[in-house]
Order: sequence, then C-alpha cells, then structure tokens
Amino acid sequence: MKQFFKSFFAIFIFVCFLFPQQQSTGTIEGFAFDQATQTPLIGANVIIMNTTFGAVTDADGNFTINNVPVGNYSIQFRMIGYSTITKTDVIVRPARITTVSAELSESAVESEQVVVTAGYFQQNDVQSMNTVGFSREEIRRAPGSGGDVSRIIMGLPSLAKVNDQSNSLIVRGGSPLENAFYIDGIEIPNINHFPTQGATGGPIGMVNVDLIDEVNFHTGGFSPTYGDKLSSILDIRFREGNRKEFDGQLDLNIAGFGGVAEGPLGEHGSYILSARRSYLEYVMKMFDVGTSVAPTYGDVQGKIVYDLSQNHKLSIVGLYGDDHNNPDLKAALENDMLAYGNQDIYQSAGGIVWRALWSQNAYSTTTLGYLSSKFNEDFFETNTGIHLIQNRSTEAAVSLRNINHVKFSSAHSVEFGIDIKRLMNEYDNFYGAFSDAVGDSTGAAVVSQDISANKFGGFFNYIVQPFGGLTVTVGSRVDYFSINDRVTVSPRTSLAYQFDEITTFKISSGIYYQNLPLLLISQNNANTSLKDPYAVHYIVGIDRLLSEDTKLSVEVYMKEYYDFPVDPSDPSLFLVDEVFYRYGFFLNHGVLSNSGKARSGGVEITLQKKLAEDFYGLASATFFRTEYKGADDIWRNRVFDNRFIVSAEGGYKPNAEWEFSARWIYAGGAPYTPFDLTQSAQLKRAVFEANNINGARYPAYHSMNVRFDKRFHFESSNLVLYLSAWNVYNQKNVAAYFWNEKENRQDTIYQWNLLPIFGVEYEL
Repeated sequence: MKQFFKSFFAIFIFVCFLFPQQQSTGTIEGFAFDQATQTPLIGANVIIMNTTFGAVTDADGNFTINNVPVGNYSIQFRMIGYSTITKTDVIVRPARITTVSAELSESAVESEQVVVTAGYFQQNDVQSMNTVGFSREEIRRAPGSGGDVSRIIMGLPSLAKVNDQSNSLIVRGGSPLENAFYIDGIEIPNINHFPTQGATGGPIGMVNVDLIDEVNFHTGGFSPTYGDKLSSILDIRFREGNRKEFDGQLDLNIAGFGGVAEGPLGEHGSYILSARRSYLEYVMKMFDVGTSVAPTYGDVQGKIVYDLSQNHKLSIVGLYGDDHNNPDLKAALENDMLAYGNQDIYQSAGGIVWRALWSQNAYSTTTLGYLSSKFNEDFFETNTGIHLIQNRSTEAAVSLRNINHVKFSSAHSVEFGIDIKRLMNEYDNFYGAFSDAVGDSTGAAVVSQDISANKFGGFFNYIVQPFGGLTVTVGSRVDYFSINDRVTVSPRTSLAYQFDEITTFKISSGIYYQNLPLLLISQNNANTSLKDPYAVHYIVGIDRLLSEDTKLSVEVYMKEYYDFPVDPSDPSLFLVDEVFYRYGFFLNHGVLSNSGKARSGGVEITLQKKLAEDFYGLASATFFRTEYKGADDIWRNRVFDNRFIVSAEGGYKPNAEWEFSARWIYAGGAPYTPFDLTQSAQLKRAVFEANNINGARYPAYHSMNVRFDKRFHFESSNLVLYLSAWNVYNQKNVAAYFWNEKENRQDTIYQWNLLPIFGVEYEL
C-alpha cells in the first residue's frame, strides 16, 4: 500500500503541472439583509478586498460584480449603523456565478476610535453564543473530513475523540443520543449512512457538502427555539441553485461518484440536485482498512425554491439514502469481527419550507416535514453462529414547526413558535441471548408492536439590549410527550456584554429535556411511564479579537444530568452509552428506573484565524471530566471521558491554484472495562471485571491528516484535484480490545491505518 501511495502521489504531482492555466473571469452576485428582520438592506457597500472591484446593493438588497478574475477572495459588507461582515473563501470560477449572502446585525457598540472591527467574526449576533459556523468551502477543504460535515466538527474542543470509524458527535460529555440535526429548519433524525438506530452517529456522512450554504454548530446554551435534545444542535442550510443559468458538476471522492445539477426554475425560482453512489468496495480491495467486504450506499438530495411574491418564498428540501452491508462468516473470521450478517437500511427526509416577510419588523418560517427510516438487519455471533439480532423496524414521523421573529425596536425583539410531531414506529425484532457488558447472561427477547406518540411544544425568546454592548436573552419551552403523559418546562437565559469592539463576555444557563427513544421504551410496557431525562447547562466564556481575523475564546462549562434510565438488574451500566459500544439498545432490559445521573465539566480554549490572506488555522485545548451514576449509586467514568484533547489545524493558500492543509489531534485514552483474564481463559469467552467498570483506559490517541488541493482554471470550466492522507504517520490507535475465542486470548482492534484519499471535481 505504501508503494502504491508513493506512486499515486507522484502521478498526482505530475498531473498538477500538466495542464496550462488560462486567464478567465467569473461573476459574484448576492444580497445583503438585516439579520434581525430579514429585510433587504439598500445601499450596502460590497467590496472585494485587496482589489478595485465592488458594488452597492439595490432596492432589493441585491448586487452583482462582473468580470472578476478567477481566484479566492474575501468580500466585505459595510453599512452605516451595522457591524461590518467579511466573508472569506469566496471562490470565483471561470464563466460561473458565485452567490454570496450576508446577514448584517445592527452595531451594539459606538466608538469614536475604531482600531479593530469584528468583520470576520459576528460578535453582535446574540444567537451565536456557544456557536461555531462553517462555510461550504471550509467544510470541503478540511483535512480528514472527506466532505463529511460531522467530521470537520470533530476538530473542535467541544468534541470527545473516541473512534475514527464513527462520526458520532460526543459533545461536552454527552452521548451520541443528545444531538439534533436540522436542514433548512426541518429536523432530521440522522444525516449518516449506516445510522446507529436510536442515536445520531454513523460511519459516513450523507449530506453532500456541495449543497451546503453554511453550517452552525451550537455546543450548549442554545435557545428555546430548539428542543428535545440535551447537548447540541447542528443547523445546516442548503444553498439555492443558480437562478440565471444551468451549472453542472461531476465528482469522484471518498463519498462516492456522482454529480450536481442546478439552474433556474422559470423567472422566480431555482433547483439544485445531487446524486451519488459509493465505490468503496473497490477501495477496500486496494487498501487494507480492516475488512474484505465493503458496504455499498447511495444518496439523492436537493432543493427547489420558488418566490410566491417579493415577501413570500417556498422551498422543497429532500434527502434520501440507502445502505447495504453483507459480511459473511469468512469475512468475519478474517477480520476479527465479533458478528456478521446483513444490513439493508433506507432513509428519507424532506419537507416544505415557507418563509414569510410580514413587515419591516416581522418574519416567520414554517416547515412541514416527513421522515422515514427502515431497517432490515440480521446479525450472527461469529464464534457460535447464534442469531443475535433480527431487526425489522420502520420509524416514521410527520412534523410541523413554526418560528416567528418580531422586532419591536432596536432594543427589544421576540421569537416565538410551536413544534408538533407525530411518531409512527413499527418493530418486529428478535434479540438473542448473549453476555452483557459485565459478562452476565441475557435471555432472548421479542419486541413486536406498533408504537405511536405525539409531541407538542411551544417556545418564546425575549431579547433585550438595555444599553450599548449588553444583550440579555430570556426564554422558555413547554413540551408534552404523550407516551408518559408528561409536561416539561425548560427555562433558559443568557447574557452577553460587549466591552468594546474586540472583547465580549458571555454567560448562559438553562434546562434541556429529551424524550427517550421509542426503541428503548418499546422493550417493556412498564417503561412508558419513565420520566424524560434532563440536563442543566452552566456556561461562562469570553471572546477577544487579537486582530481583525484572529479570535481567542475561553469557555468554562458544567452540565448536570438527571432522570436517566437505568436497569436495576444491571446497576453498574449506563444504558444511553451502550449505543456507542453496542449496536443500539439491543438488550433485553426489564423494568427500568429513572435513578441514573451524570455530570460533566471542563474548560475550552480556542484560537481561530480566518483566511484573510494566505494562512488560516484553528488551535484548541480542552480539559474535562464526565461521569455517571448507575442504579448502584456509584460514580464511574463515562466511555467518552478522554480528560484532555489538544488539536491544531490550518492551511496555506499561496495563490488561487494551490492549497495545503493539515490537522493533528492528541487525546487522552478513553475508558473501558478490562477483561478478567483468568476467568476468560478458563471459560474461553469474554468475562469482564464487574468491579472495575470503565476503570481502565486505552492508550492515548493521536493522528495527523494532510491534504493538497490543486485547481485548474480553463476558459469556461474548472477542475479541482485533491489528495489527502488520513493518519499520515500510520499511528496504531486502539479502537477496542476483544476476546479472541479462536485463540483464547485478548486481542486488539485498531482504528484506521494510513488511508490515502483522492478526489476529483469537474465544474461544467
């Protein structure tokens, strides 16, 4: 493999210098609007930095800049009374239109002497507390992300580092259950191929980065407009298609091969459509990445936009994916797999989005969504051939969400709305007898029932700026869950004080409830009376601009969890963490109780530099602790407790054609429960140390990913080649220990070895 990688790298470099570059131009167009009211801004100055190009927005907030030489630019939006915003990574391509939009917020600080502006970081956005934003280009080029929106986020200090094979988001001591995904305001249960049922993780991202306009990741203290999640919100906005001309793109990368098509829809709309199919089965044969049987998958996604009038816009968003994996017994034995079988999973999500601008001070967004996931799976134990799982599940939901924004004055505004959801799940599942996490025998079980539920929620958020620099937000949610017939109230508040244009202090606190997955509740009728777990967030932080494009952030957080489900018959286990080291909640639990608790706390330090000229980067360090208390009332480490994580990533763009980037992560070893080696050898199966749950730790994790990008600009088209290497120095990071029953000894499963990734993007 190393020899192949060297040869491929040599070919890559040769091709990069093969084609002559052509001088050509493109167009930048877009619009500017008020962040609080969504109304167009007339007369805003739009400047392409370090050039003589620019424009002024018209009566509809639109602008156009023609004949811009191809390349990478930063665009600055300026208007009196508003904070300056700078958009980086604006790629101008030959004979194509690049669309850039900007939400400008009213300036909260008045100063006679302005030394540094907050143009690269939206300091005055009150909703950006505990939030990190990424543009489409930042996601596309990130080393080690492979175009997966979840994997770029893993470089942030808020994320624990456990396993390369999964992109599960483990946020500030939480679990993969505790995250929500939204696409254009529609909640999506999972955005990954081969999703973990009942949770939010998976090995491969399903969302095509070429459809993304921007991503905002809320790591805590998020507003009451989001509900039913304990830890984080990943809010994705799809971009609109080109409204003036047809554009096409062909892709070949780790996610598969496919393409994107976009263009106008009459005079008042547009469409954009993506379709991809995997070719991983061929890559697996070429490189030793841990299996000889490759999964297959594909996805289709898109967005249609139509302007009903100047103030009313209708969008249709859709996402579909299908996944198939069928490792047999031979493959399981060759690759030390504990189980084998077949997987067929089908996911679909989508809906209608209505955006209405009611006046100069009020607008609303209403979404009607439909979600469906179908699982057809069978797994067998490799050593014995015992039928472990037969999963025939269908999970569907219809949702309605409405958010209204009203600005009464420059100092007072309010958000309010409703969430309504109908869940319709069907389970016809068999769970075979096996040994649990501490080696105790678990009997077989059958779950065969249809289970439905209704969710109703209402929320409000009041935002006041009593004087310059201070923003106070007070809000709450009220939610009802028909399964346990309970009403929960979730008050939340935050404060942000901007001392000057470079320093902001912030503090937030709130209560966050989350309903239990129906897959867990359905295993025993008595569990329908379980309470909803909840978490209390406490966050304090400070941001300081070291320069116009560099920001230092320090945050301290504490999360306290209550009313988690635990099994009195397995008092030392924490059920919600089992979705990580086991496949879902496939355990035969009896009647559960709500006596489980957890806690996490830590400090995060982040230094971020935007791409103002040639360099960009992000360095971070986090120190944290996360624990749980089971039914036996003993505090133990959670499986995501790395204790400390240090990461650094960045890139260099010497010109419009080349880019070099890298990411390095070092994380403390995650906890695990060790084997009782003597008992395991005698019984010739895994026997765990029941009195040492999560008491041992894996070796520390560290890895580096690098990437090289080369752009070719032709007269009317654009070609991008990139080569990336994951775990470039081939560190053998431990994924897990398992008991090798064939050799009757403890053995090791490693995470990814050196993995070369290449990609080709051709824009027509």
